[in-house]
Amino acid sequence: MKRLFSAAAILTAALVPCYSAYAADTTKIGYGQGKTVDQLNRPCGAVEFNSRYAGLDAYALSQDDKRIILTFDQGYENGYTEKILDTLKEKNVSAVFFLTGDYAKKEPVLVKRMIAEGHTLGNHGMTHASLPALSDKEAEKEIMSLHEYVINNYGYQMQYFRPPCGEYSEKALETIQSCGYKTLFWSFAYVDWKTDSQPDPDKALEQLTNSAHGGEILLLHSVSSTNAGILGQLIDSLRAKGFTV
Repeated sequence: MKRLFSAAAILTAALVPCYSAYAADTTKIGYGQGKTVDQLNRPCGAVEFNSRYAGLDAYALSQDDKRIILTFDQGYENGYTEKILDTLKEKNVSAVFFLTGDYAKKEPVLVKRMIAEGHTLGNHGMTHASLPALSDKEAEKEIMSLHEYVINNYGYQMQYFRPPCGEYSEKALETIQSCGYKTLFWSFAYVDWKTDSQPDPDKALEQLTNSAHGGEILLLHSVSSTNAGILGQLIDSLRAKGFTV
């Protein structure tokens, strides 16, 4: 399986009690990469997030400036994940699939296929609850109940967490870290989750290709018919620009 970060940077998650060493800011923040980019085409919001929170093992960009990481949020199944997996297999691409508890429980065939084909499973919360709205014990349960479910039912130990709703606080990032996880946000996303208002495939492909940048963590939703349809072309386009996908 391809590594997302350098070997030294990868933290192996363990079943240990979660805790916080000191009182951290509990202010809720809604993450967004913003539209302003730097000279490397990286969204400034993602660069600033890494600079501020890398010490809490929280990232919006990867350390590999030659690679683009494809990630998919798996809130519910809309019939496109199998096609997405077919394309990833055809293109020899490993992606990260962030599972909610509901998805992990309802879609065992697809989850087992993700594991068998070398993809990374990420934790997107047992109930997709916003962590800053929870108490310390509730936040720990939101993370670790899904962690333990996936270990017990799939024999797989997750190590990356994506905060539900894109909402976090310094305190939430600390809780995620103390649970043995790294936090992964994203450095580019677009409006692809509205199933009754899907983006035009040609325009979506152009937008995703033009936004490409080294170290990109690309957020896609598997409920999107557009994503499923353009994925192969997107991978080819990113590779043609010199990126490893």
